[in-house]
Amino acid sequence: MANEMSNDASAQTPVMRQYFAAKEAHPDCLMMCRIGDFYELFYEDAIVASRELQLTLTARDREKKQPMCGVPYHAAEQYIQRLLRKGYRVALCDQMEDPKLTKKIVRREVTRVLTPGTVVDAALGAEQSNWLASVAASGAGAGVNSSQARVGLALLDLSTGEFRATEFAGATAWAQLADELGQARPAELLVAEGNRLGGASSGLLPTLHGETVKDGAPGDSTQVSESRPGAPSASTEGMFEGVRTKTGLEDWVFTAEYAVPLLRKQLGVLSLEGMGLGGHETAAVAAGALVHYLQKTMQGGLEHIDAIRFYAHDEGLTLDAVSVRNLELVEPLFSGESVQTTLFYTLDACATPMGKRLLRATLLRPAAELGEIEARLEAVGEAVGDLRGREGVRRAMNGLLDMERLLGRVALDSAGPREVMALAGTLGCLPGLREAVEKFKAKRWRELGGSGDPSHLSESRHGVPGKLSSEISTGKSTGRSTGFSTGFDAMEDLHERIVKTIVEEPPGSFAEGGVIRAGVDAELDELRELGRSGRQALSAIEERERQRTGIGSLKVRFNSVFGYYLEVTKANSRSVPSDYERKQTLVNAERFTTPELKEYETKILTAQERSGEIERRIFAELRRQLLDAAGRMRETARRVAEIDLLACFAHLAALRGWVRPEVEESGVLEFVAGRHPMVERRMEESGGGRFVPNSISLEGWFGADSNKSTGASIALITGPNMGGKSTYLRQAALLVVMAQSGCFVPAERMRLGLVDRIYTRIGASDNVARGRSTFMVEMTETAAILNMATAKSLVLLDEMGRGTATYDGLSLAWATVEHLHEKIGARTLFATHYHELTLLEERLARLKNLRVTAKETAGGIVFLHTVETGAASKSYGIEVARLAGLPGAVIARAREVLKLHERAETQQVGAALARGAGEMAAPALQMKMFTPLSQKIVDRLAEVDLDGLTPREALNLLAELQRELKDN
Repeated sequence: MANEMSNDASAQTPVMRQYFAAKEAHPDCLMMCRIGDFYELFYEDAIVASRELQLTLTARDREKKQPMCGVPYHAAEQYIQRLLRKGYRVALCDQMEDPKLTKKIVRREVTRVLTPGTVVDAALGAEQSNWLASVAASGAGAGVNSSQARVGLALLDLSTGEFRATEFAGATAWAQLADELGQARPAELLVAEGNRLGGASSGLLPTLHGETVKDGAPGDSTQVSESRPGAPSASTEGMFEGVRTKTGLEDWVFTAEYAVPLLRKQLGVLSLEGMGLGGHETAAVAAGALVHYLQKTMQGGLEHIDAIRFYAHDEGLTLDAVSVRNLELVEPLFSGESVQTTLFYTLDACATPMGKRLLRATLLRPAAELGEIEARLEAVGEAVGDLRGREGVRRAMNGLLDMERLLGRVALDSAGPREVMALAGTLGCLPGLREAVEKFKAKRWRELGGSGDPSHLSESRHGVPGKLSSEISTGKSTGRSTGFSTGFDAMEDLHERIVKTIVEEPPGSFAEGGVIRAGVDAELDELRELGRSGRQALSAIEERERQRTGIGSLKVRFNSVFGYYLEVTKANSRSVPSDYERKQTLVNAERFTTPELKEYETKILTAQERSGEIERRIFAELRRQLLDAAGRMRETARRVAEIDLLACFAHLAALRGWVRPEVEESGVLEFVAGRHPMVERRMEESGGGRFVPNSISLEGWFGADSNKSTGASIALITGPNMGGKSTYLRQAALLVVMAQSGCFVPAERMRLGLVDRIYTRIGASDNVARGRSTFMVEMTETAAILNMATAKSLVLLDEMGRGTATYDGLSLAWATVEHLHEKIGARTLFATHYHELTLLEERLARLKNLRVTAKETAGGIVFLHTVETGAASKSYGIEVARLAGLPGAVIARAREVLKLHERAETQQVGAALARGAGEMAAPALQMKMFTPLSQKIVDRLAEVDLDGLTPREALNLLAELQRELKDN
């Protein structure tokens, strides 16, 4: 097809030559060319678009060798959004001249390249961010496992202007990058064009050659598909799963010599040290490459991108992508499930879009610095006790729209008069909000309202409330000045400027006129008066001509082709005066003009055209003033977001009776009558009864202080299937996330020593595309826990070892518990059906058994969902299978087989314990404990007549059996 296009190019029309020139400059995009009232696509682009958008495919020629399809210009946005969501890049080739004003072919040029990471999607949820990511690597031999690797990551949400960067170093750099991308879930990832991000040995991505690469769906078998212009193709690499689109840029874009100066120029600074990027050149390179891409794709004005913040990956409570998914923090665990299962939904009582985004970001990275957590809890506590003040703040935010995204639309020149007036309405609510916040006395409220020390708010962003770069989630101030007022800037001056410039209810576009208020510009007022008097004169002309000609149906009308004219029906055409000049003949009417009508037409149209020019100029001046105050507006938006978050937490605590957790610098995890926040809410909404609360008390140990620890660090939980073990595990982690986010918790009492990271190994899944079985995925996740967890971590392990043979799984689970107890000391909740593990309570000092209770009745098993001390006697798996509907014959046979196995296992374990009392730590004993007896020996013992056996015969039999055991 490409050859056919190039061979025919010389014979094509001028319009098609314009198309080919644009396509040659942007071969990796679907080219949408504006022709009249349509955006047209041709050749292979048309084939792709017709398939993806379900459009009718037509052709420019009878032989149908030049396929084409198109979409209406006024409805193009919805079609473009659909293509972008599928991972395609779209180039818009627009008409650069008014067809009415040129006698030649209208000039066409590519005005913008739209990509998944740069589009401002109207369908994007208020709480969501559309991240564009950029990755750069440096360091000698910076491969995936190299200790010299240094990897930089930059993230930008073009719709809000949030711009952040981080850097990873060492052998775990790439793993940390994968975690960060797993949390951010960028819509598009920029990488160096070659197939090696981190040097000659890394090989992270297939060769891109500037094309867009899109991962296959998780769990699907992916392969590199044949490249075609604009099409997303599959990636064979799994490190960046979840990244929808990958785009390659030239290698030189990722050099410090080019990228760093470009970033400084965009931000308007001479040095990046003041923004936290000093000594982080790789992160700066990634950010500079991202700026290059924005300029290359002609995103318009980027004035709102005037600051960047650096943050460290390990600051705050760290949650990897696996834990975020398992805990259902922001998305359901299973696709297709309701968002009501997520912690975000449960806690989302925010009144503003900024607050919703901050809530989401806070749940993904809660605070880890005690002072920051206490400041939030103190503010929430004061608001909980002050109903009038709390509701006053929430009511004051009722009219607040998305300040950040409205500012982004202004910066990208996509905001019309109505959007600017919406911004004015939001600014008008700020003085009332400031007044409501000033009624509180807590330190954090004073800081947000402007009467306290605002250092913690310096250049804060939605990564976490009030943190600049390295301050994220920790409250550690860098001491950098913002250059803004220390108070809450209600921006009354901007509000006044907008409302005095634009009418209260402006039209949708400037073409309709009447956008600017009267009194703003004297010339505009004169032109409007001329337009009004001209229209009155036209009405007078119409009435006079009716009287003069006696034609009562005569009308003065206007259209964009013929201008103003006198219209007379065919029946009255004989009464037309001789001085009328015929303009057009219709089937049922004649259209005429006169010298007088021509004169008024010139005056009116000139006045309208000039009025439109003046209105656009005044609006452009207003837009410039808004962009000059972009920094002030973003700072206020950040304060509003944190005010909204704290008010949300206070509202939920008062509504649901939650309590303030006691957070401290220790290794304790203790809650009394704790409840799972999501399950409890779902039960209340569905009328499913009350949630059964449970308690726990764990205490991590820190190396040399292990002997001082009196509490258990590991809880080994046994009990029936469906009894609530997984819910109990998740509940503990969710309460930690809530407490360190600054939120009250659903419990009677909670005491928490700071947690640095939460690890989870819950549920079963596989990854066939990467050749990883269910058990391999389980072991990979467990390996990450054992290699990276610290004494301050919280570890959740659920049903470890069930993906392999019974004895293999039991052995691995046994050894894992011992390693966590002896080497790490992390607070651990370990749920299992391996009842043999409960024997470890007698041998491991900091392990205790817990069980989820159930009651057997004549009608079957009843789950009590209560957690108490001790080991469960059985798992009731067969009873659960009966509830699931397995045939009765299968259930009966299963009970028979279970009895046989339980009898044999009891004999084996009893014998092993009798022989090895006090020697459980010896490896040989563990092996014999789990080694089944030879069936031949068991059969011989069963056949022996003990009553007829003499002592010598008994000794000889034992000797034979002993030799056989040794031989085996």
